[in-house]
Amino acid sequence: MNRKPLALRVRQHARMPTIAMVMAAGLGKRMRPLTASRPKPLVEVAGKALIDHSLDRLRAAGIRNVVINVHYLADALEAHLRRHAGDLDVMVSDERDGLLETGGGMVKARAHLGDQPFLTVNSDNLWIDGPIDAINLLAERWDDTTMDALLLLVPQARAHGHNGRGDFHMDAVGRLIRRKTGRVAPFVFTGVQLVSPRLLDNAPEGSFSTNILWDRAIAEDRLYGVVHQGLWFDVGTPAAIPLTEAVLADG
Repeated sequence: MNRKPLALRVRQHARMPTIAMVMAAGLGKRMRPLTASRPKPLVEVAGKALIDHSLDRLRAAGIRNVVINVHYLADALEAHLRRHAGDLDVMVSDERDGLLETGGGMVKARAHLGDQPFLTVNSDNLWIDGPIDAINLLAERWDDTTMDALLLLVPQARAHGHNGRGDFHMDAVGRLIRRKTGRVAPFVFTGVQLVSPRLLDNAPEGSFSTNILWDRAIAEDRLYGVVHQGLWFDVGTPAAIPLTEAVLADG
């Protein structure tokens, strides 16, 4: 019989991250002309701004603390968040002075992200949960002893709106390696990942991609993946919007 106090048992098994970072500072060049007068996170899909789709998924998972980085047309995005964040505690990481890309953005926001694993979400991707909630799936699969990052992946065949050759190969225990140049890979990164603060240790300064941190984790066998069980959409271009809306409308 487990005689540990209930509060202690709950803390030991509560793996759900308490904070998330939404990447929202990009220039949105592929989404032009829709981004000529608004940042990409405010482009609407199915009657709702892209960033609101992301915030709804975080809210549904019980995550209330959210860091959002801003750069392009930042005032418009901040005004939208003031109106629509609702019960979320939103902290803005200001990149108006210079775009830092995904890796540099995490480093700049590190003081807001705490010392426990945190979630990151790209605001130009949209997902619908299947039989298993994606964020809960990441939390359940997380192993802090072996992982520096756990990426939510989707098979190429279910990567709606994505035209690339795939990103990763995954072994039987979930370890990831890169697609080789000129080849294809079976899994696409969804833009959603669970990250240990360790991933940011000794990171480069200034603007850089998370790919640099992932490559270091791969070299140490500490980059892992898990397969999303629902729908996922890469909404990076105007043409992707009606395709996404058609699938959503079809249920």
